[in-house]
Amino acid sequence: MTKETIKEKIIFFMESSRKKSFSMEEIAEGLGFQKSEDFKLLVQTIAQMEREQSIVFNKKGKVKLPLQPLLIEGTFRGNERGFGFVTIDPEEDDIYIPKESTGYAMDGDTVAIDIIKTADTALDRGAEGKIVEIRKRGTTQLVGEFVAYSPEEEAETDLYGVVIPKDKKLTKFKVYAAAEGIRPVDGSIVIVELTHYPENGYATSLEGIVKQVIGHKNDPGMDILSIVVANGIPTKFPDDVVAEADKVPDHINEKDLVGRRDLRDQLIVTIDGEDAKDLDDAVTVRKLANGNYFLGVHIADVSYYVTQGSQLDREAYDRGTSVYLTDRVIPMIPQRLSNGICSLNPHVPRLTMSCEMEIDSSGHVVSHEIFQSVIQTTERMTYTAVNEILEDEEPETMKRYKQLVPMFQAMKELHEILESMRIRRGAISFEDREAKVLVNPEGHPLDILLRTRGVGERLIESFMLAANETVAQHYHDLHLPFIYRIHEQPKEEKMQRFFDFASALGILVRGTKGTITPKDLQKVIEDVEEKPESAVINTMLLRSMQQARYSEENYGHYGLAAEYYTHFTSPIRRYPDLIVHRLIRSYGEDRSEEKQAIWSAELPDIAEHSSKMERRAVEAEREVDAMKKAEYMMDKVGEEFDGIISSVVKFGLFIELPNTIEGLIHINDLKQDYFHFIENHLALVGERTGLTFKIGQKVRVKVVKASPEERAVDFELVSAEEVPQLERPKAKQKGKASGKQNQNRGRKAAPRNKKVGGKRNDFQPAKKKGKGGKKPFYKGIKKKKK
Repeated sequence: MTKETIKEKIIFFMESSRKKSFSMEEIAEGLGFQKSEDFKLLVQTIAQMEREQSIVFNKKGKVKLPLQPLLIEGTFRGNERGFGFVTIDPEEDDIYIPKESTGYAMDGDTVAIDIIKTADTALDRGAEGKIVEIRKRGTTQLVGEFVAYSPEEEAETDLYGVVIPKDKKLTKFKVYAAAEGIRPVDGSIVIVELTHYPENGYATSLEGIVKQVIGHKNDPGMDILSIVVANGIPTKFPDDVVAEADKVPDHINEKDLVGRRDLRDQLIVTIDGEDAKDLDDAVTVRKLANGNYFLGVHIADVSYYVTQGSQLDREAYDRGTSVYLTDRVIPMIPQRLSNGICSLNPHVPRLTMSCEMEIDSSGHVVSHEIFQSVIQTTERMTYTAVNEILEDEEPETMKRYKQLVPMFQAMKELHEILESMRIRRGAISFEDREAKVLVNPEGHPLDILLRTRGVGERLIESFMLAANETVAQHYHDLHLPFIYRIHEQPKEEKMQRFFDFASALGILVRGTKGTITPKDLQKVIEDVEEKPESAVINTMLLRSMQQARYSEENYGHYGLAAEYYTHFTSPIRRYPDLIVHRLIRSYGEDRSEEKQAIWSAELPDIAEHSSKMERRAVEAEREVDAMKKAEYMMDKVGEEFDGIISSVVKFGLFIELPNTIEGLIHINDLKQDYFHFIENHLALVGERTGLTFKIGQKVRVKVVKASPEERAVDFELVSAEEVPQLERPKAKQKGKASGKQNQNRGRKAAPRNKKVGGKRNDFQPAKKKGKGGKKPFYKGIKKKKK
């Protein structure tokens, strides 16, 4: 019998017994090892197990199993500076993991942790943990630029070269490309499948096999494509999906009209941006004899063509949403559908899902109908044209659309009624500034234009909100399984921080942190609208909000102050909207308990996955936006600009320019004093001078660096608006302070209220083995020439 077998028997015996500790004689008796030869082997085995720490001796010399730590599983989020946090529950605070306790975990890994220090609410200090096990790797492949080794280096190391990751979170890693599989040329942008991960002595080393060459770094548009691929967003539709899309007819047949209400004789228009090609919503408005308004919202019936269980449906589910980037759109469904039969192009019949509403003078929906229909839009309107009619009364535009002008005027009236209704009930409206980066055919940024929202944009938003709320309430009242767009009440601890901050500025907030209503917060925004503190209050309030998401449970939409809300109006670009249409059709045919049970089982997964894909798209959009803005600033190094402090953190000041470009002044570059971060004021205060920098303060800065690779811009302070000084922090003890700031050096993106796709949207927050038994990269590196 081998020692390994004896070990297993010892552990099984001890685990099976009610006792916690055992003498050697008790173990020998339990295993039947009383003979001298067996007992000697048992003693040797126990000694080895003690060295391996699989057993321990207590104070009385008895053998026992070591106490197993209570491990908690969560997701690790790494910081560029080495430390990280583990998320156990989205509703709870993250666990801080010091740099020396990360156990070589990488961002996104599923890990088991042991709590080292418990949270201390009195000191406002969170819990601290140590990673003891990596249970699932979050990164299995990465995208980067390939740097080829010379023939001599390749022969010495058994490696093709190294890959420089495009993901900022992976830039500290050196990624070795094994000498097998695809052999790229120098400068190729490649996908690497990882085979070896960091370990003792090689904390920043990875190894993998090049699985795909995306292109060359000098190819036009490769910078954006690299970000897309790095975020796991598919760039091409599979052949079976394309083949299925090709089979969809490009015109409507008579059989398609069965069971549909024919609305082709109505005056119906689409209103979108000039460059929109997927027109998925159309509207009509008229004044009724009783003084109420009739609003018809007609949405492309994508679910009629993308049927449940089809290849198109599978792909749409996987993608979750279309992704809108600087110079391209990565669609959720093939363009043959999104720009063709599913697009509500003018003067041609199209299948739609309609929500018709009668709305009174106070903005309440007094009656409604939801049904399948066929429409034929009268005109394809642009926001510019509608704004010229309603705001500028441009004669040429008024003349061109003479037939439609009375309807647009009625639309404006109804929009103002709906907007007033939302304000009365407490919908929170933040200042919304969006910028569009204009690029040339090679993808180089030429200019950054601020987008302005006129009446045309806002009235379409009002009508879509009304339809989304009406559909959500309709199916909620029927007690049928459904998918909702929810925005939950802010967490108490975040609200408390906002209360403290507002109080420090002398601003009174009604309500309590646990019961504050949207109307209370709306009042705060209104009260400071004309004050210098307006920007800072808006920023802090926005950061206090939770992120909107999809759910099979209806918790209402806090930001809109809406009791019921869903996404019904954009099925071409959002999968949850497509599901809402499918639910409407499904319940029109069958509301049996069996059908409801099927939907009840499927909707939680659809909601969770759709929320994840939305966050993935937003992350890619933000990365591309930051990269292109940094690229735009490259030839402006040395130039000066006016801006405002948009965020204050421990390691410096983020400055936003009027064109929305944001950059960092690192605390080490503030030479005037030694600065302390005052969290409840979101300010940096000089220790000697009391010099104060806080959010909303006007500054003049000089551009000192712009790096598209790092997606970052660095500024130098030229001058700052004088603001009242805050109380100076007490001076540090002699020898503790120095001219150099001892603060965090990392870069942190300031939170922003982004819109998915730049369109109508609400609040948006086991090791693999090497093949063939080949040695790991860190052994190959030192391989000597034969």
